[in-house]
Amino acid sequence: MSMILSSLIIVPLVGAIIALLMGGTREKLSKYVAIAFSAATLVIAVLLLLGIFGDFEDLGESFEWIHNSSFIMNYALEVDGLSILMVFLTALLVLLVNVFSLDEHRENNNYFYALIMAMEVGLMGVYLAADYFLFYIMWEVTLIPMYFMISWYGGPRRHYSAIKFFIYTHVASLVMLIGIFVIGYESVAPGEAVNFLFSAVKAGIGIAPLGVQALVFALLFFGFMVKMPSVPFHTWLPDAHTEAPTEGSVLLAGVMLKMGSYGIIRICIEALPDAAYHWQWVIIAIALVSIIYGAYGCIAQTDLKKMVAFSSISHMGMVMLGIGCLSDAGITFAIFQMFAHGLITAMLFMVCGMTGHKVGTREIPLLGGLAGRMPVYATFMMIAFMASLGLPGLVGFWGEFPVIMAFYEFILENDVIWMLLFCMLSLMLTAGYYLWAMQRTLFGPETKKIDLSKAHDVGHYEFAVLLVLSILVAFFGVWPDGALQFLEPYVDGLIAGMVI
Repeated sequence: MSMILSSLIIVPLVGAIIALLMGGTREKLSKYVAIAFSAATLVIAVLLLLGIFGDFEDLGESFEWIHNSSFIMNYALEVDGLSILMVFLTALLVLLVNVFSLDEHRENNNYFYALIMAMEVGLMGVYLAADYFLFYIMWEVTLIPMYFMISWYGGPRRHYSAIKFFIYTHVASLVMLIGIFVIGYESVAPGEAVNFLFSAVKAGIGIAPLGVQALVFALLFFGFMVKMPSVPFHTWLPDAHTEAPTEGSVLLAGVMLKMGSYGIIRICIEALPDAAYHWQWVIIAIALVSIIYGAYGCIAQTDLKKMVAFSSISHMGMVMLGIGCLSDAGITFAIFQMFAHGLITAMLFMVCGMTGHKVGTREIPLLGGLAGRMPVYATFMMIAFMASLGLPGLVGFWGEFPVIMAFYEFILENDVIWMLLFCMLSLMLTAGYYLWAMQRTLFGPETKKIDLSKAHDVGHYEFAVLLVLSILVAFFGVWPDGALQFLEPYVDGLIAGMVI
């Protein structure tokens, strides 16, 4: 049996263990260990993406882990058109944050890099898992390193934010666990052993009454929507982002939030399509509220990082809107938006984090005229902001505009065309808060409210990382089919298996 998929979990795990053990005089070397192992993981992910190992859909791994008379749990890994981009994005961002932080000097550096690599282990496990319990275990694994990263290396309110992050996401995952138990036992006849393989549950859950399926969908959906996060369970995110170190914010927004939308598609939609139609208008309503509320929240913020955190609520609402359309185009471009948002928010949180480090504050009212003193920094900020507001030619455009088109088709079919106003409002608000923040931060007269004498432009490592992200943002903005070619076969199969 091929171990290619397992290597995407084992390599960062080994890197995490080695980095953790490099205390004392070897502490400074832990960053190079993290870079080496995350680079190796990215190489495997790229080779997988390019088909060097053969068709990635044929590389599944599975063996029984726990087998008794009541249930069967499996160590089962698979990759398909839904997960391949998330695997690549995870490997890419982990390497980039390791390189980005090369000039940073922290106490217990080895712990910091061990936490980053441990996060990669959990994230890869979530996106590769093909068994419900393996999925749940890896889901929980991601919470622990992020909790300690915020609590140990965050800002002044780090302990409060870390506990809030953990309580919200852990309680939601416990509700999800109840859903996993129910969907497993409802997929078999009484007295039979439950096989928690995705494929086995999907094949058997059709015997359950629609009311039971709808209940299970609600339990699972709740766990995933808190992770995205969606209104009204979003309040943990701005606090977590504001207090987390830049590297933690990049991974949290770039790939951890995508676990929620990934779970909705992979589990809720795939296994329970009838229940998805039952809850369709609820999904649409939650998506629209999240889009508008997140955008309005951005306008009220004075901290750059907190503004970007609220923008993630709005943009992930756009992902949910695409999913809620339950159409080929809606789900395809919802997944594309997940990928696009990961690239863009990595840039956004890096430039916002750099503002605090290089200027001394992230407060927008205290800033001004930074473009004259830090032109390279200003260029990257403009690229990130323009990509996030959906400028054509950058990747964010293909994440938002086709989702709105899919929603237009949906509301046209249901004779509620007036709902398009929500999308128009969100686009205007998004352009407004980004242009407003950029104008006040970068342009106009240089601020006299803070001392800029020690402010300096982007460093070499930071420049390299932001350049890579800028190239990818432009590349997929000009050639979105570079990503869509992986998504379309998967979504075609998903839609074909859905019963209306």
